[in-house]
Amino acid sequence: MNIKIGIASDHRGFNVKERLKEYFDEIDITIIDYGTNSSESVDFPIYAKKLGEDIQNNEIDFGIAICGTGIGMSIALNKMKGVYCAKVSNESEAILSRSHNDANVIAMSEEIDYDLMKKIVNCFITTPFSNINKYIRRNNMIKEIEND
Repeated sequence: MNIKIGIASDHRGFNVKERLKEYFDEIDITIIDYGTNSSESVDFPIYAKKLGEDIQNNEIDFGIAICGTGIGMSIALNKMKGVYCAKVSNESEAILSRSHNDANVIAMSEEIDYDLMKKIVNCFITTPFSNINKYIRRNNMIKEIEND
């Protein structure tokens, strides 16, 4: 698979971020790490912004954000034009976030079981957007709101 994925976390997501990086290395996917680089307390918006900027600049194909709940990262990323972040907790949400919403980033809680997290990520990066008219129309409506 010839894709480039960005990954960012806060201190709570640091350990699982490091494990996911090893996993991506095993399956030969290019990963860009936006930090944080330790489990010392940090402010997650700093790392969300770094990830989001490279989504905006088409430097990466997809993003993964991990914090305590995934909620904070998701909120921060969704403030950025052209970044469509889905807070997901299971494989079905990962699939639907891509096939219906054409999300380019997922945010997850560091509390998700690691094996499940790998499955979620795989579903997200392998699911194409459906290109069904009703989803195109709805996504365009979101973009109109974004441009208001």
